[in-house]
Amino acid sequence: MAVVPSLMDSLFQRSIDDVIKGLRLCPPGTESIFISKSLDEIRREIKSTDPQTKATALHKLTYLHSLHSAEMSWAAFHSVELSSSAAHSYKRVAFLSASLSFNPSTTQVILLLTHQLRKDLSSANPHDVSLALSTLSAICNPDLARDLTPDVFALLASGKPFVRKKAIAAVLRVFEQYPDAVRVCFKRVVENLESDDMGILSAVVGLFCELTEKEPRSYLPLAPEFYKILVDCRNNWVLIKVIKIFAKLAPLEPRLGKRVVEPICDHMARTGAKSLAFECVRMIVTSLSEYDSAVKLAVAKLREFLLEDDPNLKYLGLQGLTIVSKTNMWAVLENKELVVKALSDVDVNIKVEALRLVMCMVSEDNVMEISRILISQALKSDPEFCNEILGHVLLTCSRNFYEVVFDFDWYVSFLGEMARIPHCRKGNEIENQLVDIGMRVKDARVQLVHIARELVIDPALLGNSFIHGVLGAAAWVSGEYIELSRNPFEIMEALLQPRTSLLTPSVRAVYIQSAFKVLTFCLSLYLKLNNGNGNVVVASSSMHRFTKESFVNLMNLVETNLGPLAGSNEVEVQERASNVLGLIKLIKLIVFGSEGDNVKGEVEASEMVKLIFDAFSEDLGPVSVNAQERVPIPDGLVLKENLGDLDDICGGDTEFSLPSSFSIVKLQKMDAAGTSDCTSKEESETLTESTSLLAEHRKRHGLYYLSSENAGTVSNDYPPAIDPKDKDADEAEDLARLTEESLVIKKKPNQARIRPVVVKLDDGEGFNVSAKKREVEGGDLISGAVQEVLLGNEATATSSSSRKRESSKKSRERNKQQHGHGKERKSQSTGKDKEHDGQGQREKPKRKSRQRGDGGALPAQSS
Repeated sequence: MAVVPSLMDSLFQRSIDDVIKGLRLCPPGTESIFISKSLDEIRREIKSTDPQTKATALHKLTYLHSLHSAEMSWAAFHSVELSSSAAHSYKRVAFLSASLSFNPSTTQVILLLTHQLRKDLSSANPHDVSLALSTLSAICNPDLARDLTPDVFALLASGKPFVRKKAIAAVLRVFEQYPDAVRVCFKRVVENLESDDMGILSAVVGLFCELTEKEPRSYLPLAPEFYKILVDCRNNWVLIKVIKIFAKLAPLEPRLGKRVVEPICDHMARTGAKSLAFECVRMIVTSLSEYDSAVKLAVAKLREFLLEDDPNLKYLGLQGLTIVSKTNMWAVLENKELVVKALSDVDVNIKVEALRLVMCMVSEDNVMEISRILISQALKSDPEFCNEILGHVLLTCSRNFYEVVFDFDWYVSFLGEMARIPHCRKGNEIENQLVDIGMRVKDARVQLVHIARELVIDPALLGNSFIHGVLGAAAWVSGEYIELSRNPFEIMEALLQPRTSLLTPSVRAVYIQSAFKVLTFCLSLYLKLNNGNGNVVVASSSMHRFTKESFVNLMNLVETNLGPLAGSNEVEVQERASNVLGLIKLIKLIVFGSEGDNVKGEVEASEMVKLIFDAFSEDLGPVSVNAQERVPIPDGLVLKENLGDLDDICGGDTEFSLPSSFSIVKLQKMDAAGTSDCTSKEESETLTESTSLLAEHRKRHGLYYLSSENAGTVSNDYPPAIDPKDKDADEAEDLARLTEESLVIKKKPNQARIRPVVVKLDDGEGFNVSAKKREVEGGDLISGAVQEVLLGNEATATSSSSRKRESSKKSRERNKQQHGHGKERKSQSTGKDKEHDGQGQREKPKRKSRQRGDGGALPAQSS
């Protein structure tokens, strides 16, 4: 049984002010209790027959719903009930609660408001009319729009500017929900373009600004009216909206640009409003970029913005340069000093926008200098902007298969330095590019192996979880191209050092697999040397160490480090460690083989090792990400049926993290002559600081390393990571050099070196995303109705004619496919054409007799 509030409850009802004060005085954490008690009070009070009590309760509920998300769908009928009150204050609370809580698609009591809204729309009180229009625009659905279109149509010609302005604003939602309302109201909306009242003109121009966003071509016939407003109006807000409209219309009609470019330039030159000036600039650089004089004026205005102290204007200036840079790069180069200076601004948005502009100026000639300066800037920046710089540099250098990179030895070294930056969080991108360059650029592999060695032998880097992916890529490179390394034993020690336990399981599995490759390579080289095979091609400078004793020590090292991992809880780590240990069992048959029965096993083990080495010797190259899509699905395989329950079986965990930028296939064997050419370069390299770091680490954990002849006194602490060398001490000088030397257009010098070949696939490697748009017969409903109103029967006849021609064409194609003989095919096609022509003739009188309900159409713009 419903509990009706008593007289005492009504007399001592708490007001909205009491609720607000009570919420503010609540101790922290008790607000929910207070809100729950207030909602209980509201549920009792809202059932009162007294309109004052009901209105106060609904007002409090609306407040709690707006600020504290209290559920109020249960009070929908009470809002409808209170809306019929004659008091404007009660009506305002009712319509406000309806606007905030009603859902046009799910609230069932909306239709109960139809009569009340119609009554208020025809009220003599403009405030009631305003409330009704505001509510209609908030809760409008197709039924409300259809039923109230005549009332809104009448208000579009209201003598009260306040009401007419509201009606124009509300008609947009009516058009969206009920497109047929366009045929009734559109002509009267257009008439308001000639209003002298600036509020009405602003509303109607704002309406057309929204409509042209969807299908601007339909509004080209209104260009003369918009042009008149552009020339005569002096209201900045109206001009901004009109310029936005012309920005959509100008690309559709070339003659329109010639007419509007002069008044837009005049507005840009004379106005003191920065908002209007920027809108003129944006209009010119996006839709009128073919007019050089206008573009120069726009760039000059952007320079004024860049010189302003206001950070908002400076940001707009940079944003404008970003837009104009797509077609006129000279504009950015003219303002390069201001752009580079903005990199040191305190506002992060300004710095990011300036960074985008600097990256737009990168070319093959200045990529090294700009990258170096930006990395120096990154070292002095906060972590967030530091990673913004790194991300933009990586994206720009790798764009279109590294088209701006000429010296890949420099770029690979640059990636290694970038990984060592303290705040670097771009490990995934660096990882992908290291592997990608290894597969695509054969000439860069020697330097790539050198950089990978410096990364994997530095034990301090293993403690940085953000670059574990980079270390995984370095380990992969070290194992994949081990023949280019001068000391495989050193690489093996680095891959098995104790601190690799800090790596994630997936990266540690890569380390173990690389150790597998290194072990296979060392065994193969050992066998070739002991069998007297002179055709050994290797860049190693320590071939004299490939003795039986050194090889036995190597096997013991591997067994000591990987033996415990054979029982790891991580499946991939366990499997790969077991594979390596299994290989060692085969190796022992070869190295410690004896006479008699073991000879056969030794031969089989040698053959198995040879097969493994041959498999690892295959060169690897990139594969298109679309390759999987081209694999035909076997007959009888229904993927959805077979895998439909996979999510339930796996408990929802069916998303796996896989590298997205590359995949691996066999490409071709590495050219032996090219490998031998790299030998001399590797042998000439001197030991780096990383070697000493590994030596210090070896001292602490001698059990896990190969025996070393050299001994020395070392520290017990782990050495710090190698800090990147900052060769440019003075930031101001760097920025000056950047503006004076790096960002200037100059002739491409004759390169002494030939750019290395970058492997690209013939079929492209971008993601094959289908961009087909769904064709809807008749197009956008609002635009179709607008064309019918503006162009009258001409638009209808044109669309019908095009549909008839399309239908006739499809019919002829069907006839050609169905009949095999040419003459028969021709005669039947002709018959079909005549039939369609006859139907078209019979339909013409109907189209000509169709009349518009609004009494006429606006003439199209004459040329």
